[in-house]
Amino acid sequence: MSYKIVIDSCGELLEEWKQDERFESIPLTLMVGSESIIDDETFDQKDFLQKVAACPECPKSACPSPERYMRSYQCEAEHVYAVTLSAELSGSYNSAVLGRNLYLEEQGDKKIHVFNSCSASVGETLIAMKIQECEENGLSFEEVVEKVEKYISTQNTFFVLENLETLRKNGRLSKAKALVASALKIKPVMGSTDDGNICQLDQARGMNKALIKMVDHIIKKTADSAERTLAISHCNCAARAQILKEAIQEKVNPAKIVVLETAGVSSMYANDGGVIVVV
Repeated sequence: MSYKIVIDSCGELLEEWKQDERFESIPLTLMVGSESIIDDETFDQKDFLQKVAACPECPKSACPSPERYMRSYQCEAEHVYAVTLSAELSGSYNSAVLGRNLYLEEQGDKKIHVFNSCSASVGETLIAMKIQECEENGLSFEEVVEKVEKYISTQNTFFVLENLETLRKNGRLSKAKALVASALKIKPVMGSTDDGNICQLDQARGMNKALIKMVDHIIKKTADSAERTLAISHCNCAARAQILKEAIQEKVNPAKIVVLETAGVSSMYANDGGVIVVV
């Protein structure tokens, strides 16, 4: 059976997917002050980070329209899967579901399933990789959906931020706490809840200690790490991501580690110097 995987632009694409017609990235729109930036192949991370740093307002994102998702479903593929960032963080999931319903009403029957990643960034990438693996192994549409939904329920997301300004601007951290944390060089270790929300898991003084604590949380949460693929995305800090990769390999040695640079939406969440790990 032919298949297509649609991923909203919060999910990073593997290099080989960018030229593969079976994969399509659906862009969100990023807003910095009064400026709108489309999160597609034209996204300039360096320019975006400079604009975010200069703007007193918190950057925001707008999800794709249901019609945009519907257009992505208009293809020859018999099985279509959409992967969106957590429904707790964005309207992208609801938009993708509405697009599916519109397609089925107007275009007729097609097997389409929308996955709520309950994650973001490379969490979506790993889900798309799992869908591809299942399809290439010849599983039926229903088997793919069941297996991937189960996989999503076992995923864990972790991240450490160098810059706390986005947390301060969006109200997750008070200005006073942000100033104290910055002055003391305290770095929060963040994670995802089971329903796809964001929570603070830990904190440490200094980035290196925070990364060590994050690795400890990864070990605790991932008993079967040797059988899993782990993904790291980084925002403008490739060397830090490499050090983190080596530290994880030394402690848990997963089956495979994928390292990618954050695209637009993930750069907005991670901010300059942030790293995200999903396993």
